Amino acid sequence: MLSATATHLLRILLRSPPPNLPSRSQRHPHPSPLLRSPSAAGPNGVGAVGSYKTPKPQRDLLRELVSENDGFVRVLPIYVGGFSLLAVLLNRSFSNIPPVADASSSQSRADILSLALAVTNILAGLVWLSIRPKNISPVVLRGVQCRRLNPLISKRAVLEMLWAWDSLSAVTCCRSLVVVYDSSCVLQIGVAAESPLEDGDAMDVDVKKLLQGSLCKSAMESQKQSYMANLSLYPGKSELPFLPTNTQSVILQPIGDNGVAIIGGSTIRGFNNTDQELHCNPRLDHSHGCKK
Repeated sequence: MLSATATHLLRILLRSPPPNLPSRSQRHPHPSPLLRSPSAAGPNGVGAVGSYKTPKPQRDLLRELVSENDGFVRVLPIYVGGFSLLAVLLNRSFSNIPPVADASSSQSRADILSLALAVTNILAGLVWLSIRPKNISPVVLRGVQCRRLNPLISKRAVLEMLWAWDSLSAVTCCRSLVVVYDSSCVLQIGVAAESPLEDGDAMDVDVKKLLQGSLCKSAMESQKQSYMANLSLYPGKSELPFLPTNTQSVILQPIGDNGVAIIGGSTIRGFNNTDQELHCNPRLDHSHGCKK
């Protein structure tokens, strides 16, 4: 989803009309229906040209059942192993078989295997009880609220980017978004680090220094998304001083050859595989310039 949104931002920026020229949407009666914001939608959220159907999420019933009964599932192997062990002993007692194991007896060999499986179940249950995943909860980012938009960007591009931000912040742990394109910061929104001047304003994005850093340079050269699931473990976090100091995770999504979107999250490993794997590789049309 994040990659698709970044691609959509790129296409909007590339289609932004130059000054004193009519909108490209008027010259091209068939705009791309990749993602349609409320600003471009008609009644009931249906686009004027085509429509966008929201995919229905698939439910994993087994996963939901295990998640809702986590404690019982963890102790279940102990119950199964204990019952199996008791059943083997009772069977041995009431089957008129000598209590001493006899390797020549098929029943004795079956009992030994059953006992081993029962003990294995009990040990597995004990391990499940002793090892529990750490509960990771979102943090409140320390910083100031920021809403900066490049005044040279067209009104349509502004509406689309704000809609993209609202969508990301509503359905993911995204709390900061910075879009850099063509050597300028076109969007800085969400929680940002406070300015060193301590005037209550957000820190400016040093675009030149950012693009020269190893993080953005590597992402743009490889044209592959870079996901830092736990930002505190990466020394390159010093290249992102405009993000809050306690930002938990970051995604760097290249926007063609000339830009990158930086998405800051409030939760460690907060972006799941679905957020990362929905890629849409655009074909750039360099004849469409950004409004400067």
